[in-house]
Amino acid sequence: MSDSLYPQATPEIAAQRKKLAPKPNDAFEAFSKAVFADGALEGQTKQLIAVAVAHVTQCPYCIKGHTRLASKAGATDEQIMEAIWVAAEMRAGGAYAHSTLALDTLNGHNHAH
Repeated sequence: MSDSLYPQATPEIAAQRKKLAPKPNDAFEAFSKAVFADGALEGQTKQLIAVAVAHVTQCPYCIKGHTRLASKAGATDEQIMEAIWVAAEMRAGGAYAHSTLALDTLNGHNHAH
């Protein structure tokens, strides 16, 4: 990544992560492999979901990695962008839906005027 805030992910970093905590690292790798294996959802769909979620969690490493994997799995550029728009709508929709909490508070007169 060009932004120095996010150092490049490298094989050396991956090896260090594994060396420092081998059991959790191995468990995470096995979990990830199981999650992204074809099942009721096929891999391409799972990668599109991952692209959307990566945009909501705002993980630049996940965005880049899962965008590459979705494309490699056969997702079109249009499908990837639509998945990103779904993420954007859900993020905005969450804020909109949670306004219920603010309105409930205001309607309950539990605030100072």
